[in-house]
Amino acid sequence: MLFKRLAAAAALLALAACSKSGDHHGVHSPDYLVRGNGLEIQSLDPHYIQGQWEAFVVGDALIGLTTDGPDGEPIPGAALSWETSADGLTWTFHMRPHLWSDGQPVTAHDFVFAWQRILDPKRAAPYGYYLWLIKNGQAVSKGDLPPSALGVKAVDDSTLVVTLEHPAPYMLEYLLHQATFPVPRHVVLAKGNAWAKPGNYVANGPYVPKEWIANDHITLVKNPLFYDAKNVRIKTVIYKPTTDTLAALKALRAGEIDTEYLIPAQEINWMRQNIPHALQLHPTLAVAYLVMNVQRKPFQDIRMRKAIALVIDRETIASKILRLGEPAAYHFVPPGVANYPGGAHVFFENWPYAKRLAEARRLMAEMGYGPDHHFSTTYDSTTTPDTRRTAATLQAMLRRIYIDVDIVVSDGQVYYPKLQSNQFDLAGASWVGDFNDAGTFLDLLRTGSGNNYGRYSNPRYDALLNQADQTADLKKRGEILARAEQLMLDDFPVTPTRFLFTQDIVEPYVKGWIPNVRDFNRSRWLWIDPKTKPERGD
Repeated sequence: MLFKRLAAAAALLALAACSKSGDHHGVHSPDYLVRGNGLEIQSLDPHYIQGQWEAFVVGDALIGLTTDGPDGEPIPGAALSWETSADGLTWTFHMRPHLWSDGQPVTAHDFVFAWQRILDPKRAAPYGYYLWLIKNGQAVSKGDLPPSALGVKAVDDSTLVVTLEHPAPYMLEYLLHQATFPVPRHVVLAKGNAWAKPGNYVANGPYVPKEWIANDHITLVKNPLFYDAKNVRIKTVIYKPTTDTLAALKALRAGEIDTEYLIPAQEINWMRQNIPHALQLHPTLAVAYLVMNVQRKPFQDIRMRKAIALVIDRETIASKILRLGEPAAYHFVPPGVANYPGGAHVFFENWPYAKRLAEARRLMAEMGYGPDHHFSTTYDSTTTPDTRRTAATLQAMLRRIYIDVDIVVSDGQVYYPKLQSNQFDLAGASWVGDFNDAGTFLDLLRTGSGNNYGRYSNPRYDALLNQADQTADLKKRGEILARAEQLMLDDFPVTPTRFLFTQDIVEPYVKGWIPNVRDFNRSRWLWIDPKTKPERGD
């Protein structure tokens, strides 16, 4: 208890360090926005990040060929226009005349440089696999072909030609992702990885990083050379890590932050009663799941994986522990994904829990485990209050089938590299779709995927994904992907637990916030109305 109180107090003091003058008196400066951002980011370099909270920050500084509109839908960004070949394999982008924040022109060559850089096998970029869509992307990332073989060419400074491995009807959404952002070639060549530090950072987006105090805040200031600077209303955006979501809620009520990403679910009833208009809970294209390290024994045994999947009471987690209204998940691809028929599910979806538990215990007995012989393992979790509560609940559930779990808690900067490097037994994970397509979820379990934490590998699964990629007919493609999902679910490398809602608190005086399925509200579209009262509860 002492540790929690001290942590909360420290978090509040840190948040207060960036409070805005006058906020306690109900006056909100139109020039400043303070955004609680969940976890601490690892980098400002788009090639070294993987979390949504990191994409929030970097996406305020860099603009891809397309960019997020006010509602999260793709609009022209660094490219003003484009055309596609009849077979859907070649895209030609015509660059918008615009500048880096140091006054140098942004050119097609910056994109070629950036895409070759992220695929450099020595870089081990967590999202390098994202560019496997580009012709020869996978071979370049494995070192089998030189970077020059990548299917992206700068015809001249203002024309970029991109050749794909297969048609991608989601291409404009695909290009919203930070893995496809440009980096300033002239600065990276001069500074190396140090280009991404404030002071060296050069941006082509609405904001430029000015200051980064680790575990405290990142300050972004308006970029006067941004092509749409005249319509960017907020001059300074401060992102703060808010791992302690309870402390973040208190800070928001005290007027120290204006928006908060990730909420303390244990306070959901209070929030619904006291700040209903600030609370933003909406369905999103995201899934939470438990991942098992299939490289380690006994998780190589499908009976162990199946027993764990059976004993997890998803309804209890969703409706009694978190209580956000999120539906329990018995498949991996969220409902509502475009061009996808669905239908895949784990075989026990409609079983009563007592039957699931009995089957799980039977499988454990087959492997030699029981009341007198427990299996001991570890479960990795982040430090947020809700992930800790979920971990404790899973620990109790697994004990029912004679699995003793030690919970290992790490902050985000340690946790995600640990998953990336396959250094865990069991772990909690979640995934927000990079674009509205089933492939962004199913590719996670593809052999060699950078976010395939448990190192699942099934040649038949990979073959179905490849077949779907080569299928132009969207209906047939969706049917093939559904077969792939069912095959993967039957292997139990992951256990989906619930489909996620957005978890944002947005003060009513923050205008321009439009809920969307990707949960991206870029700061360039927001503004502060100093006349609107905050909604902070009693």
